[in-house]
Amino acid sequence: MNTTLLTEKLTKKRQAVDVLIENKITFASDNAELSIYDTYQDAQKVALHSSELLFCGMISGKKIMHVADSNYHEEFLPQQSFVLAPEQGVLIDFPEASMLQPTTCLAIEISRDKISQVADALNMQQQISSDDFFHYIPKLVHTEHNQQTQQLLERMIGLFSENEQDRHYLIELSVNELITRLLQQQSRDLMLASCQQTIACPLTDALHFIKEHLNQTLDIDTLCKIACMSRSKFYQQFKLAFGQTPAMWQQQLRLKKSRQLLQSGQQISQVCYDLGFTNPSHFSRLFKQKFGISPKQCKH
Repeated sequence: MNTTLLTEKLTKKRQAVDVLIENKITFASDNAELSIYDTYQDAQKVALHSSELLFCGMISGKKIMHVADSNYHEEFLPQQSFVLAPEQGVLIDFPEASMLQPTTCLAIEISRDKISQVADALNMQQQISSDDFFHYIPKLVHTEHNQQTQQLLERMIGLFSENEQDRHYLIELSVNELITRLLQQQSRDLMLASCQQTIACPLTDALHFIKEHLNQTLDIDTLCKIACMSRSKFYQQFKLAFGQTPAMWQQQLRLKKSRQLLQSGQQISQVCYDLGFTNPSHFSRLFKQKFGISPKQCKH
């Protein structure tokens, strides 16, 4: 997400500060509610709870999220999302908040009925039973945004906060997209877990092959044979399940692996070539686009 652009957008929406901790501005629609939270001073163990699913996107600053029922205590940073299941509470620390640099987050509350509706529609499109693939699992999800999700959140702020023509219809479309991306993330996690447990399944076998051959050029014909699918069927199923092409999936895995290797002390050029990137400058651009810092900054 272009955090500078998004911060400028939010500044225009803000009203006078009523409270210093979790000052809230809310915009409602039929099946969802978008709130923007600003915190202007250091605070600890601030409670957040919702009776519906709560999708949070970090915009500026840093939070420490404590979820007791998951024994979870982690940093929440810009370009990440944090999803709480319905009725799941969280306690939040704000270690860096100040009047000059507030910690800012947006939260989108989505009804469970709406999530079920989208999951059913996806399963009908894929012609599989609802408990096979797209089935919402009420659990904590903390992940990095991809570019599409970041752009979606920017659009949603405008749709919710501005009185545009056909506002409710456009918001409905954006909420559908956000739920789809959440379900894709959960499906992705389940597929990777299946991979690790060596449970046989056409797409998980293909994912396992990609993961084990990160430094090699993607061979779609080989993946299709592993998945026992035609090229068109393989691309269709992969894109529907994960919201991206196999090549983009491989690139994301390479970048995540590169960050781990850089943090362990390996040299940038070595990591670049070992993971199949052919151009260090291109690798650096992709890395910064993904994580918001350069490979050199990651090593420090």
